[in-house]
Amino acid sequence: MAVDYQKLLNYPIPDVRQKYTRKDTMLYALGLGLGADPMDEQQLRFVYEDGLQVLPTYPVVLGHPGFWWKKPDTGVDWVRIVHGEQGLIIHKLPPPEGELIGRTRVKNIVDKGAGKGILVYSERIITDAATGELLATLPNTTFCRGDGGIGAPTGPVPPVHELPTRTPDISITLDTLPQAALIYRLSGDDNPLHADPKVARAAKFERPILHGLCTFGVAGHALVKALDYDVSRIASMHARFTAPVFPGESLTTDIWRDGALWSFRTRVAARDTVVLSNGRVQLHS
Repeated sequence: MAVDYQKLLNYPIPDVRQKYTRKDTMLYALGLGLGADPMDEQQLRFVYEDGLQVLPTYPVVLGHPGFWWKKPDTGVDWVRIVHGEQGLIIHKLPPPEGELIGRTRVKNIVDKGAGKGILVYSERIITDAATGELLATLPNTTFCRGDGGIGAPTGPVPPVHELPTRTPDISITLDTLPQAALIYRLSGDDNPLHADPKVARAAKFERPILHGLCTFGVAGHALVKALDYDVSRIASMHARFTAPVFPGESLTTDIWRDGALWSFRTRVAARDTVVLSNGRVQLHS
């Protein structure tokens, strides 16, 4: 089934009402690799119930609609989709446990042409289920590599954040676990690309790759570490995905600090490959 532009633009993604527990909060942090050093008390606060805190990137897995792309009526070649960009605007960090509502909608589609794919811009809004208070807004870009030439507009495409040309002010390296994707998918993103070798090969990858949002979370961990684990400082975070990560690889996040605006990129030094680029973080002063 080919993609119908108007149908995909108005696709009825169901709202998600999610009750999450302290164990879910800890599982997310464990999927990012926190707690690897049992003596690191700063990381312990995110994976241990005594004084449990929430990572700033936690909203990316809350109210998640699941892998709705796989539904036949989307018309999308779901095996060939990749995460293009991710944004996170924190209005209020969610508590370690609670109930919330996630509302995801397609906002725009840009057609790169037959054989070149489409860019699907969507947004998820997370609110507290009891009070209706806005917790986070999550703009997202998905690159559907097998679905170009559907008659959608060819632009405009939002500009990217340019990184400084000077040497980074700080670089932080964090390891990922060999089983990181299998742990991370338990937080809500069950795309088989990250678990099933057969699906990975069909998508032209040598083996299952790490979720883009897991890479995003590891970069977020590096940024929080640079802030001495003060989670209240991060107001927003955006980045572009530029290459896949394989579970077990080490990720180095380079950070440029310019007042309340930080820029960053994340790379796999062992492969000399940038996996997250054009990153920007707005801090609370």
